[in-house]
Amino acid sequence: MSQETGRATGQELSAITVAMVTLHRRYYGKGPTEAKTYAINDTILCILKGGFTTVEQTLMADGKTEEVERIRRSFQKTMKDRFIDVIESTIDRHVIAYMSQVNTDPDVAVELFMLEPHAEKLLGEHEQSFDGEEVVEV
Repeated sequence: MSQETGRATGQELSAITVAMVTLHRRYYGKGPTEAKTYAINDTILCILKGGFTTVEQTLMADGKTEEVERIRRSFQKTMKDRFIDVIESTIDRHVIAYMSQVNTDPDVAVELFMLEPHAEKLLGEHEQSFDGEEVVEV
């Protein structure tokens, strides 16, 4: 975080975006094709689009969206510490709350991190598209 302005740097937000996509690809078997990370006051918000696996898409096509959402929510709880570690190690702020939600139509996941209050409020955003299977840090 830039000490002069309180803004989360583009480099920090890019690192968060890439790390979130990398975790999704590694542990879910498929990652998002688009991702945005926002820093607003004491909150980090990651919006991830296009990440359902072939199995999940097949289940949803068969009308089993509730099952897919339930499995995703359960797995997000398993991933909680990994997601929090990305935020804390990148911006050097303590996460006091983590919330995650998945939506099947449109295909989007949201990861929300509330940070310990700090005198310097954050502000910034980063957006990135991901082609193919390789995640390249910028």
